[in-house]
Amino acid sequence: MAKMLLVLCFLSLAASGFAQASIKKQDIGVYDLKKGDISLKLTNYGAKMMSLVFPDKNGKLGDILLDYRTLEGYINSTSHHGATVGRVANRIRNAHFTLNGIRYNLTANSGNNSIHGGKIGFSHVIWKVKEYQKEAPNPSITFTYHSFDGEEGFPGDLLATVSYTLYGKNQLSIIMKAKALNKATPVNLVNHAFWNLGGHNSGTILNEQVQIFASKITVVDSQLIPTGEFASVKGTPFDFLKPHIVGSRINQLPETKGYDHNFVIDGGNGKKINPAAIVFDKTSGRVMEISTNAPGVQFYSGNKINNVKGKDGAVYQAYAGLCLETQAFPDAVNHPNFPSTIVNPGEEYKHYMFFKFSTKAPHGFS
Repeated sequence: MAKMLLVLCFLSLAASGFAQASIKKQDIGVYDLKKGDISLKLTNYGAKMMSLVFPDKNGKLGDILLDYRTLEGYINSTSHHGATVGRVANRIRNAHFTLNGIRYNLTANSGNNSIHGGKIGFSHVIWKVKEYQKEAPNPSITFTYHSFDGEEGFPGDLLATVSYTLYGKNQLSIIMKAKALNKATPVNLVNHAFWNLGGHNSGTILNEQVQIFASKITVVDSQLIPTGEFASVKGTPFDFLKPHIVGSRINQLPETKGYDHNFVIDGGNGKKINPAAIVFDKTSGRVMEISTNAPGVQFYSGNKINNVKGKDGAVYQAYAGLCLETQAFPDAVNHPNFPSTIVNPGEEYKHYMFFKFSTKAPHGFS
């Protein structure tokens, strides 16, 4: 299956003139993991999740991850569905920063700013498969990528690894690590999955309930880049300390037409594992609980999704899926008061994400 997909992908890419030398020299594979009720499909192109199938409260299977109709669709796109995003996810103001007295100019791919690692970033390169344990008690796969000094403007060589593991009862871990090999560099690796617990082709996520364990957000300007200030969520549309329906207050955010903001996880310090968010879809009964060691989580309600040709003939529109990307704070390299994202040679970056899936409504949800 993987080899057939690879051949079709290359033929199509060659016809379109999009193929890059790096893609031609390496294989693109599709890999499956299954344990309990979860079936997960991944690819080493972008170290991404392509689908996650989980039954609803009636036992009916459904794919709850948005993705493209074909792998070619993803390769030819500029989006990041299900992918590992880096070297620095989210936004960096004016596409530059200064580190140890040296100014580094990055690829500007969002107006004058950099977003999600630049024009290509980690989500549109081929990762190597370091280990694939399909039949293990806890099935897993580990991808690695060597980012070269100066890639998208970032300093130093960086060795990144991403491991996906199914364990316990319907649980998924995503563990991201990175080592700076010769220069200090910022690192913020993120998984950019778009979730719809009703099913990827079930419509919008506006009726799903979300709880986010964050008392503050990082204040942003008109370009959605942090100003360096923090604001309490109390009394605002950003208050998800108790569960709220996603669409219940979106009309209070006319400028962004929804959520695309970094929430400061209570107790998040980069070391301890804390609850980040819970999502509940009442119709399907599906629940997703997320915990992490990251200090922040970007809640994006899919505001700008527009006519995306998805799987099974679906065409995704605005609010077709939501993202809850555990992360370092956006533009942290330009805000000394934010938790540092700098990794020095000899140090190791570690980002842990844990997902628990069920069909039992958590306390406080109805």
